Amino acid sequence: MQNKNFIQVFEYQKLRYDDSGVFRKHHFDAMVKFNELHQNKYFTIIHQGIRFGSYVGVIQIGGLTIEILPKADNNANKNLWQNVLLYMLKVCKKIQIESISETQLKKRYHSILDVYFELYLNEVKRLIKKGLIKKYRKNQSNQNALKGKLLFAQNIQQNIVHKEHFYCELQVYDKNHLLHQILLKGLLVLKTFVNDTLKDKLNRLLFEFQDIENINIQKKHFDKIIIDRKNYDYQKAIEIAKIIILNYSPSLNYGNEHLLTLLFDMNALWEEYIFRILQKHKTDDMEVSFQNSDKFWENKRIRPDIVIKTKEETYIIDTKWKIIEANNPSDDDLKQMFVYNLHWKAEKSLLLYPKTNQMDSKFGTFYYDNLGKQCKLGFVDITNEQSIKNSQIIAYEIFDKLRF
Repeated sequence: MQNKNFIQVFEYQKLRYDDSGVFRKHHFDAMVKFNELHQNKYFTIIHQGIRFGSYVGVIQIGGLTIEILPKADNNANKNLWQNVLLYMLKVCKKIQIESISETQLKKRYHSILDVYFELYLNEVKRLIKKGLIKKYRKNQSNQNALKGKLLFAQNIQQNIVHKEHFYCELQVYDKNHLLHQILLKGLLVLKTFVNDTLKDKLNRLLFEFQDIENINIQKKHFDKIIIDRKNYDYQKAIEIAKIIILNYSPSLNYGNEHLLTLLFDMNALWEEYIFRILQKHKTDDMEVSFQNSDKFWENKRIRPDIVIKTKEETYIIDTKWKIIEANNPSDDDLKQMFVYNLHWKAEKSLLLYPKTNQMDSKFGTFYYDNLGKQCKLGFVDITNEQSIKNSQIIAYEIFDKLRF
């Protein structure tokens, strides 16, 4: 799927610029600058281009959208892998979508960034329809009459000539408060990026915020927000606004391009996705925990991805989003699993990979003091031909891998 303003690539794929094509040098320059500002963690710079790494998601540079998709097999169906990514983001609560069917997504969304845009606009519209809340705030200004508290120092400074004015501080009850200032900033960021189908809706919403002050929203402003029963309806809109605003990089000097990114480490996403589906579909006698951390040596800690406990046994799962040959794990991975087995008193551990053509290995025994600790390699399909595999089926497959 590729058109004038949209490029889809897979993780670890290369993209080279061509000034006669879609991806041009000024796009490349903006991406290089962005990557440098983030310790070069998102991709690697190659000759006249980019090589993507383990981060997937969307990079939007002005009018150009680059979507980086995960890929765990030889299926190059980009629509399928876009839906897989959206589904994993939904399961991991990175995005709130009520319906995630493949058919609906294919019809509605250009890129996953458009999902966030539409969700945000719909949430803001819902709040406006319900009625934007008012709050008390302190306002300092020159008045023609003495109202509120007179600020003597500022009054002398401001009104040394105009004695008829009073510089006062008074309480104002209106809609110009931090919640709405954040929502406004989110709308203004979208104004640079939304497609034509959403522009009319965006402009109608902006009209409702014309009396709201446009301030420079930063992370500290979100830290001030306390969700309570009075503003609970704002929670989802504020969460999406935070994603949009804090991932926005205005004018990165090169080509004066505005840049918006929504990038996720596929290793971390895979780890959380597996945990959440196991947690959802576990049996009553199971306890599934995530990212258990414990002291290992001095100030160092160890942290297996997933620990599963039953009345009889403890199991360790370490997820790996990479393609390997069956029965051939790295020495470092095996040593890591051995330590997990010992430290968490687990009889069995599982290195879990996405499946291409491999078959699970049998449980192998660690030769240490005849403790009988075991580890195996497991491979799981997350797609079923041309669709997303049901999460319950995946979860049950993984539980079976631990038992046998």
